[in-house]
Amino acid sequence: MKQDPKRYTITAALPYTNGPVHIGHLAGVYVPADIYARFQRLQGKDVAFVCGSDEHGVPITIKAKKEGITPQQVVDKYHVIIKKSFEDFGITFDNYSRTSAKIHHDTASEFFKKLYEDGKFIEEVTEQLYDQEANQFLADRFIVGTCPKCGFEESYGDQCENCGTSHNATDLINPKSAISGNKPVLKETKHWFLPLDEYEPFLKEWILKNHKKDWKTNVYGQCKSWIDDGLRPRAVTRDLDWGIPVPVDGAEGKVLYVWFDAPIGYISATKEWAQREDKEWEPYWKSDDTKLLHFIGKDNIVFHCIIFPSMLKADGGYILPDNVPANEFLNLEGNKISTSKNWAVWLHEYLEEFPNQQDVLRYVLTANAPETKDNDFTWTDFQQRNNSELVAIFGNFINRVTVLTHKYYEGVVPEPSSFSEIDTQTLNELRAYPAVIESSIERYRFREAQMELMNVARLGNKYLADEEPWKTIKTDEERTKTVMYVALQIATALAVLSEPFLPFTSKKLKNILNVCSSDATQEHCIENSWKDIQIKEALLPPKHTINKSELLFSKIEDEQVQQQLDKLQASKKANAAENTTKNTTVIPQKEMIQFDDFTKLDMRVGTILEAEKMPKTDKLMVLKVDTGIDVRTVVSGIAESFTAEEIVGKQVTVLVNLAPRKLRGVESQGMILMTEDAEGKLVFVNPAVQGVANGAQIS
Repeated sequence: MKQDPKRYTITAALPYTNGPVHIGHLAGVYVPADIYARFQRLQGKDVAFVCGSDEHGVPITIKAKKEGITPQQVVDKYHVIIKKSFEDFGITFDNYSRTSAKIHHDTASEFFKKLYEDGKFIEEVTEQLYDQEANQFLADRFIVGTCPKCGFEESYGDQCENCGTSHNATDLINPKSAISGNKPVLKETKHWFLPLDEYEPFLKEWILKNHKKDWKTNVYGQCKSWIDDGLRPRAVTRDLDWGIPVPVDGAEGKVLYVWFDAPIGYISATKEWAQREDKEWEPYWKSDDTKLLHFIGKDNIVFHCIIFPSMLKADGGYILPDNVPANEFLNLEGNKISTSKNWAVWLHEYLEEFPNQQDVLRYVLTANAPETKDNDFTWTDFQQRNNSELVAIFGNFINRVTVLTHKYYEGVVPEPSSFSEIDTQTLNELRAYPAVIESSIERYRFREAQMELMNVARLGNKYLADEEPWKTIKTDEERTKTVMYVALQIATALAVLSEPFLPFTSKKLKNILNVCSSDATQEHCIENSWKDIQIKEALLPPKHTINKSELLFSKIEDEQVQQQLDKLQASKKANAAENTTKNTTVIPQKEMIQFDDFTKLDMRVGTILEAEKMPKTDKLMVLKVDTGIDVRTVVSGIAESFTAEEIVGKQVTVLVNLAPRKLRGVESQGMILMTEDAEGKLVFVNPAVQGVANGAQIS
């Protein structure tokens, strides 16, 4: 770890431009990254905070096909929405670029060509999945099948969103084309591969030895698992017509793999920013006194910790990330956020429906940040945190201090008299907070850091409640002046310390107190830095005049919350109706089979004797089933639909002669037959006659 970096290069995961940004993206990536960038700028650090729209992913082409428009029209539409949402929400990117920009195409092409000319790739003709009906090779996200590791039945061709495992599309069990729904065939094609196996020794040294203590346990654990399983060459080109053309001869009709091209977007975004600011870009990516950080979600860990560092190592001229503080996932009202099901809180809609309340969402998402485990956002919690914390604690303290200052002293900071023990103790405690908050931020514990910020407001409330200036003003005016002076010092510290977390509130409070904002728009304002809180005798000196008091926060009413819950309920009903339509539409008949093929299936009546949810998975249940032949283990992806208790003793239909397969280290010795009802819920395909003996054949 670099002890005293000269500059910081901070990246935030490039969002796919196939839809707007939602609260899951904000909580996982953009709010923590912005808190960190803002904090470092407050320390006077040289910061390059970059991001941009990822416009070459297969989700773009899927969206284009669905909407009947071109991929370019898709990315142009959502790039504008995303960029404006970030700006309005106060995410302070130094540059928000896009991977369709010429500077990015040039940068990615040059990166590939250097590795190609240095002999870093393996060129191979391999068999890839091909959709005969669509007449095209299938990119990873155009293939869906069963994850070979956890059994999740909707895994993508490159990664399982259930267990996070990275794999090749040909590893999937029962793959099908997302275009036609047909089973793809294997067809030969030529591609270029990055031999990740050759970088195992480097990755073991760099990650497993050097970063065991300072990286998050979830990040380190995933990296160790991939390395321990053994890395394999990874194709860095694809057969597609949307993306950056592979810049070598004999690569017609091929583009760079999006996960080769996308992280290079951080470099091209930095180049673009440096050109605009008349700076050199290379120190931010090639100097050892630069600290490089990637803020991402857990589904991107493999790309930022294994693939991209291997690319940088292969090039040889770049620094490696100092840390990759990845967060887990944020759920919504108990369910996984889903863009396809419109089960989300979209940032651009929030900004319209809750005008001038950006900081409320920033506060709640940080307070609920999924830093160590998946967490849940609920509108009730959103309301409670705003009303009981921001309004009742932070806002209440500031309102009391500023109103009383105007009431007693016409807005002029009073001259304190002698300080009591409680005054000195309170001011000393206040001076300790910047270091406490700084320590939490530097360890990427933003939830903890924000909690300490709120403790500053609690310190102020307790001090006022104990010293009661509204009473002493009648009996001891000199004592009241001291109390109000101390309270105003706490308020000023809050204005500075809140800037990384609540930037709009900080600016508003600085204006009230007539303290200089970071953009210094006020005249005759008092300047205070983060370190000033620790060393300055008076953050707000006597005889300084503050401006008129105004409320920092307003209550969130029940009606506002109900409107949001109604929106989600409408999405749920729409999804149920869509599922009903799907399930009432007869699926076309599959290809003909012979009678001998059917007779090979051995389906028996069985009874579930035991059931237990598999640890560290959402869907898998480990069952002990009496098949009449034996008692065997079956791993089934039903844990999200049933509890273990409700299925023990249930008679089911079991395919008993299915070849055993290991799922998460447990050998599954059969398959329970399931289907979906009209509402899309899983149900058992039960024997026609209940109560028949275990082992009875179904024919």
